[in-house]
Amino acid sequence: MKKQKGFSLIELLIVVAIILIIAAIAIPNLIKSKMAANEASAVGSVRTINTGEVNYAASCPAIGFSATLIELNTGAVCAGGKGIIDPILAGGAKSGYTFAYLPVAGGDLLNDTYTSTATPATVGTTGQRMFCSSQTGVIQYTLNGAGCTAGPGGSPAL
Repeated sequence: MKKQKGFSLIELLIVVAIILIIAAIAIPNLIKSKMAANEASAVGSVRTINTGEVNYAASCPAIGFSATLIELNTGAVCAGGKGIIDPILAGGAKSGYTFAYLPVAGGDLLNDTYTSTATPATVGTTGQRMFCSSQTGVIQYTLNGAGCTAGPGGSPAL
């Protein structure tokens, strides 16, 4: 009788079981690291919006802060606003977060204040915390992914 070369079925099943155990340990850590990366990107994007709004208000004093996030990219209303933020962020979604922006006009009809928020697209998968900021430049957050309020008495600051 010839001796056969190769692995037996039991040996292959043991290897597959070991690989599955390692994957079961590694996948939750991979998801957590992805969420942490998305949250860090969201904080960076909110900071970029804050900086962009300061630049826009300085370049376009007759308008104040921009009317939309898209204006910080296109510069349609004021040429000084062209290219301040990238088109992906101007579109309102980036790295598993959706971004909202709300300007508030004062008595002088200029956009004197604003609030920007970053909400996870899927809480628990793309991110856990919601971030928000205003013209003060302070970035605040909530742990449950909703209800972030910028301003005095709002959410905890970063």
